[in-house]
Amino acid sequence: MKRHPALPLWSWFAPVVGWSLLAVLWLADPKGAVLTALLAAGMLGCVLAAVHHAEVIAHRVGEPFGTLVLAVAVTTIEVALIVSLMLSGGPSTTALARDTVFAAVMIILNGMVGLCLLMGGQRHGEQSFGLLGVSASLATLAAIAVLTLVLPNYTTTVPGPFYSESQLAFIAVVSIVLYGTFVLVQTVRHRDYFLPDDPAASEEIHAPPPDTNVALASLGLLLVCLAAVVLLAKSLAPVIEAAVKTAGAPQALVGVIIAAVVLLPEGLAALRAARVNRLQTSLNLALGSALATIGLTIPAVALVSIANGWTLTLGLDAKSSVLLLLSLLVATLSLGTGRTTVLQGVVHLVIFAVYLFTTVVP
Repeated sequence: MKRHPALPLWSWFAPVVGWSLLAVLWLADPKGAVLTALLAAGMLGCVLAAVHHAEVIAHRVGEPFGTLVLAVAVTTIEVALIVSLMLSGGPSTTALARDTVFAAVMIILNGMVGLCLLMGGQRHGEQSFGLLGVSASLATLAAIAVLTLVLPNYTTTVPGPFYSESQLAFIAVVSIVLYGTFVLVQTVRHRDYFLPDDPAASEEIHAPPPDTNVALASLGLLLVCLAAVVLLAKSLAPVIEAAVKTAGAPQALVGVIIAAVVLLPEGLAALRAARVNRLQTSLNLALGSALATIGLTIPAVALVSIANGWTLTLGLDAKSSVLLLLSLLVATLSLGTGRTTVLQGVVHLVIFAVYLFTTVVP
């Protein structure tokens, strides 16, 4: 069997650069566009490196644990970014979590899934996947999304798109219970629902799993990268918000930027899987990320809001609610047969384009 290659040099180099930039920022406190660009590049490099190391660990533990590790790692980065921006911006950023979670769900459910179905269908004609695992993912996602992003508009204890403190705590617990149950089903009770139809073929495509030393090195580097991302994001928070305000764009665009940066590496991983006809792995990555994003982010920001006495804005406006419900409906229909073509991919991408356009031009 061929030996798994060592970790690439760039995956070691990225966190070193990120922490070096932070040291310069802390020691000299310089200002300027050049440093801002370097900080942004350093953060993106650390995000890419973090997801690469998560993929190495995922490959070591195998499916479906692998996609779960990657989803939780990406969500940890996203939660860290949101909490950093909320703590630095104060009560004025209480809608940031809603905007970012909604953006992540739309990017995953329409952009990521749509591109995977389109590229996979274009190359392989028709692709198949396990219907039971995808149905379980969509059912859980629909429940958490509506309870956290739509229902707050219709409760009456506190007027407006908000939950009261007790309601927010209850919904946070509900989100954790739903996500925890999904993880239990995915990894223990019904693990076979989320495995490729032909595991042997999947193993032929994959390189041999990394050894224990490589996996442990990736675990350590993953933690270093995550810490760097949190601190770099906190340093860049004022710049991101100022740039959006200067451009005259809606504040919701900040959430789109955060979600896009965090999900880009995982989107590339899902696309690679679809292109080599491993649509099951691709959908595990995409839907698992959406579930981890909403199921873990909402409880985390709820805790921050309750601890600081802030009113967390969760309810979507009418336009966004329609797009969310349309996306869930279309995903249920397009992934409801176990087989996909380019048509489903185009439909999802059109909805994604509408979402992006109406975010900038509401």
